[in-house]
Amino acid sequence: MSNLNLSKTERIDVRASSSVKQLLQDAARACHKNVSEFLLDAGVTAANQALADRRHFALNKEQWQAFQDALDRPVQAKPRLKKLLTEAGLPG
Repeated sequence: MSNLNLSKTERIDVRASSSVKQLLQDAARACHKNVSEFLLDAGVTAANQALADRRHFALNKEQWQAFQDALDRPVQAKPRLKKLLTEAGLPG
């Protein structure tokens, strides 16, 4: 989290069971952090991982060309996909 050392102006409230709280306290202590530092570091790491594939992807020359070719292909009708997307789904 070293690249996010900004002033802390916002609060995040979290509710947890006593067993989860104890687990977090034990883990924070093992990392020589308080629970807030531990949760913030873990949360930022998880957020970056969750968003990484939406922000950046790397392709070699051949993969990039295949990607470009796919984008340049003319649109094709896909009747089975259209049917899937227009039919009523399972009741939720």
